[in-house]
Amino acid sequence: MAEGLLESLPGEQRRLLAEAPSGEELAARPMLAVLSDRRDFDGDWLFERKLDGVRALAVRDGDRTRLLSRTGRAMDGTYPEIADALAAQTCRDFAVDGEVVAFSRGRTEFSRLQQRMGITDPAQARASSVAVTYYVFDLLRLDGQDLTRLPLRTRKSLLRRALRFVSPLRFTPHRNQGGPEELADACDRGWEGLIAKRADGPYVPRRSGDWLKLKCERGQEFVIGGFTEPAGSRVGFGALLLGYYAEGDAALRGQGRHRLRPGGAAPYPRPPRRAGADPLALRGRGTGAGRALGTPRAGRRGRLHRVDQGRHAAPPPFPGPARRQEAVRGGTGGAAGGVNPGGRTRAVRREAGPPAPVRALSARR
Repeated sequence: MAEGLLESLPGEQRRLLAEAPSGEELAARPMLAVLSDRRDFDGDWLFERKLDGVRALAVRDGDRTRLLSRTGRAMDGTYPEIADALAAQTCRDFAVDGEVVAFSRGRTEFSRLQQRMGITDPAQARASSVAVTYYVFDLLRLDGQDLTRLPLRTRKSLLRRALRFVSPLRFTPHRNQGGPEELADACDRGWEGLIAKRADGPYVPRRSGDWLKLKCERGQEFVIGGFTEPAGSRVGFGALLLGYYAEGDAALRGQGRHRLRPGGAAPYPRPPRRAGADPLALRGRGTGAGRALGTPRAGRRGRLHRVDQGRHAAPPPFPGPARRQEAVRGGTGGAAGGVNPGGRTRAVRREAGPPAPVRALSARR
């Protein structure tokens, strides 16, 4: 299928071709994208869906086919159906770049793919109920020629014609325009975001601004209502207890449906909300859902403190200078463990205005 493809290129592009290093050498240094908040683009860019999977580079050299991670780890035993589909191609000399994904309800889901990632036995992998798909988005080598100096749009055109895309192989489609509206549409569809790529850019073996990650991020402003004492090797405090304002309700809520009642104190000033933002349900280890923020509960993680009206109590020492925005990382235990689904970092905004009188109430956990 690939025979004569390179001869069809314009003369100026054929002059960019060179004898290629081995497929393993090309795959050992993949091109990486840069996270960006840029939203305005001209016509020199194309846009692909950002997939929630694992990067995979595939090399075919005669009768030998290898599927490699971006760090060079062999993945043939983990995804044998992909290796088989690559070995069945009529083209016998190529190196491609792509991403392995697993779908759940029409969306790529990394947690589902993780059920396959730890498998190395091909027979066990074939018996798995988790189906995978290999989305291929770039062509680095073809018929012994290095294509990395060619424009991206040309490489994608060659890729589409060089391979036969049957399940589990898929060609990664792209759009020729993108911006705030296109990113918002991608986020509404539940995508991870978009990858913006310079259409005339080469494939370079490093992280490059010619590839930009435009991520979908959902934010929510939280009120810090209390904290737990540190456990183990931690210092300062163990975890923050957070609350949020439900849409159309001025009452402060924490950990599910229960309201945070500040002991008769005047209501906290409502922080500004981002238009269209949805409240995020709070789930965390050691702070069972359905409890009002600050409700004492027996457990293992030391004492629980909450903000209440009354006398001032000195909090535990805070490590480092106080900042207006603090990053709370999910999965670290305590109430903060479920603040952000997926375990990614989110910014937490402190309440503006003068501090309210507080009383430290504690219960052995």
